[in-house]
Amino acid sequence: MKVGIYGGSFNPIHRGHIALARQILRKAHLDEVWFLVTPLNPFKQASSDLLDDDERLALTRKALADDPQLVASDYEFHLPRPSYTWDTLQALSRDYPGHQFTLIIGADNWAAFDRWAHPQDILQHYPVVIYPREGYPVDAATLPEGVTLVNTRLYRVSSTDIRQRIREHRPVRRLLPVAIYYDAIEAYSKR
Repeated sequence: MKVGIYGGSFNPIHRGHIALARQILRKAHLDEVWFLVTPLNPFKQASSDLLDDDERLALTRKALADDPQLVASDYEFHLPRPSYTWDTLQALSRDYPGHQFTLIIGADNWAAFDRWAHPQDILQHYPVVIYPREGYPVDAATLPEGVTLVNTRLYRVSSTDIRQRIREHRPVRRLLPVAIYYDAIEAYSKR
């Protein structure tokens, strides 16, 4: 099984995340995309509007419930922290030996990829799919073997903007999955 690993805080998950994952699923010929909800790093000060791990996971699961190819995962919750992508990929490969994992990252992360832990090891052992991000051009002709730029739509929606809109009582209905609309309003209104 070919599985794309899409990590993030998903604070909250929004329609852009889901639409992007569906495009990557098709264009990268994956069987599933796993949304790895990133746990709060205990060594960092939490921002006041970051929901706790289990709340973000619950919202992500509920938002993806109708699409069996998109899976919310708490896998990183059970790894030593901080968990680096290389450690997560190795642990996934060990726990799911029949799966082939592909790392999904935005062009903004690709721009900083050489500063990640073990970037060459990741490139040597795992395919990487890059999706476009505004302001971060990627020349596909210069990418190393095993790294692919997929031409996906740019989504100009952000979790930060959604949280601010909720605090300011501005509309977010078009930005959030229907399944979590009321839950997200309630959860982030308290922040």
